[in-house]
Formats: sequence, C-alpha cells, structure tokens
Amino acid sequence: MIAEMTGPFAEFGRQMKAGIEAYQKQHGTTVDGQRIEVIYKDVGGPQPEVAKRLAQELIVQDKVDILAGFGFTPNALAVAPVATQAKVPMVVMNAASAKLTSRSPYMVRTSFGYDTMVPPIAQWALEQGQKKAYMIVADYAPGHDAEKAFRQAYEQGGGEIIGSVRVPLMTVDFAPYLQRVKDSKPDVLFAFVNAGNVAPALFKDFKTKGLADDGIKLIGTGDIVYESILDVIGDNGLGATTVYPYSMQHPSELNRTYVQQFQAALGAKERPTIMSVSAYDGMALIYGGLKKAGANAGGQALLEAFKGLAFESPRGPIAIDPETRDVVQNQYIRRLERVDGELMNVEFKTYEAGR
Repeated sequence: MIAEMTGPFAEFGRQMKAGIEAYQKQHGTTVDGQRIEVIYKDVGGPQPEVAKRLAQELIVQDKVDILAGFGFTPNALAVAPVATQAKVPMVVMNAASAKLTSRSPYMVRTSFGYDTMVPPIAQWALEQGQKKAYMIVADYAPGHDAEKAFRQAYEQGGGEIIGSVRVPLMTVDFAPYLQRVKDSKPDVLFAFVNAGNVAPALFKDFKTKGLADDGIKLIGTGDIVYESILDVIGDNGLGATTVYPYSMQHPSELNRTYVQQFQAALGAKERPTIMSVSAYDGMALIYGGLKKAGANAGGQALLEAFKGLAFESPRGPIAIDPETRDVVQNQYIRRLERVDGELMNVEFKTYEAGR
C-alpha cells in the first residue's frame, strides 16, 4: 500500500486503512491457505518521485506481489511504468483521472473516473428543466476531466453552457467568481472543488452572494460535500445535489454492516467515504482474483483473474471491465439533508452502470 499516512492528506490513508482492515476482519487474512500481508508505505501527498521510489523498494526489497493505494493521479502515473516493467498488478483505490488505467496494462481501478461519474448529474439537471448552466472547477487534471464530462453530456442533452471558470486549487475566496455567475443568471451552477477548507468556502460565499435567492441551484460532484467536511459546511450546504458512487446512507445490509464496523474501529462520529469503500473493494478484488486464479498466482495470471470480476460492494454492485480494467458501477444522485439531526448525503435517484 502506497498511501498518504501522514501530513495534510493523512485522512486519505486513514480511510483506506480502515477499509482494508474492515474487509480482513470480515473475510480473514488468508485465501486458500495463502496469507495476505499488507505493508503500508507513506507517500505523504502528491509526490510522484517518492511514489516511484517506494514502489521500486516494495518490489525489489519486499518482493510484493501487488501494489495498491494511490490517492493522487500523479503518484499512480509515476508508478505505472514500474508496475509494467516488473509485471506486478497495481490496484488504484482513489486516483480518479479519466482513462487512468490505460497508462499500464497492469493497472486496475476500484475507485471511479470523472469521465463516467459526471454525466448523470448533467442528465438529471436537464430532466429538471434546467437548461442553462455555469461551471466552476478546480484548475488541475481531475477538475478539467469533470468540466469536460459535464460540458459534453449537458450540451448533448440540449443544455447550454453560458460560462465557465477554473479556480486555483486551494482558493477560499469565491466571491468574485460567484458574482460573475450571479450576473449570468444560469439555472444551475455545476461545481467541482476539493474538500478541506475549499468546499466550505464555496458554500459560504454561494449563500452570502444570494445565488440561491436568485433561483440558481448548486449541483456538483460528491467532492464538494465530502463526508469529512459536512459539519464545517453546515446548513450552508443544505439542498446541494451531487453525484457520487457512494454515500454512507446507501440503503443496503452490507453497507449498514460496513458503516458499523468502520465506526467501531475509528469512532462513533466518524464517516466512511468512497475512499475507504474503494480500499475495501480493492481487497475484495484481490481476494476474488486469488480465489479465481489460485492462491499462489501473481503477475499476468492474477491480472487476468481480475478482469470481469463482479461482486457486491457497500456502494452496490460493481465489476471490473475486462477491456479497460476500470470499475463499472452505479452513480447516485444525492441531496444534502439533515437525518436525525446529522448532515447526510441522501441518495434519491440511481443511474445504473452502463445506462
């Protein structure tokens, strides 16, 4: 596992580790007698050279059979040629850039890609009769992917993009951008910005500028209402409609069990995110691949076993596309509401995989 275990992105590693431990608590630490050991290496953040060095050390010194983790796309990209050369499968549990798995024939992804996640929110907005949209996205690769995906789906559905802006990754002053949005009078504002203190600032300025009072609806990806920042967003975010492949409110018995185990391990107030579920599913993929190919399988044989695997996740049914090696999953439209006094992203519409 190459993950962010310390520093400003330590929550990434914390969530992933909790997901892995929850899976092994449920399913044990062996597959057909073969012990599954997880070695954690701290990459600290988006540091491609560090990720590459750690991958090389894990392969050469620790003799690992699988590389996993990768909170950031640049880290996954840096490790891709290492995995290819060593013929070691790598399971991406968070990095979400479009077509990422094309960068190595040994890469498999259990998280998501913005190119497939975003179109349903564009479709949903059009179904509500919201024909004019403005876009605001963080100015880096995932933001560009989200922007492209929304524009394409929205315009193909008959909608009109009347404005767009890319904002600095860590900006917390959205007032000047939102004034432009207010003046443009769109039906909806599509937003993709990061969690931390960025998304709460967006909601605060959205309310202060009175965009909701003007009838402008705020929609976006689930990143803007990430579970770990909901208490910071507070009531400013009520009613925000987003698309994401997971909410801790997902109504299934497996998810209820997962949430209970997650909170038993980390605390009753803790909220699991898609990151923890992607790690949980990464372990399900590894276990399933070993059962299919044989507990001693590695390299190409294990990779082939991953292709086409399908199983139930806390987020719902998922599968690995045998051609792209990317995850195939439902996308859920959610609304931020208070449930028993707690802020929650409540799913109310499902766009099934492949439809």
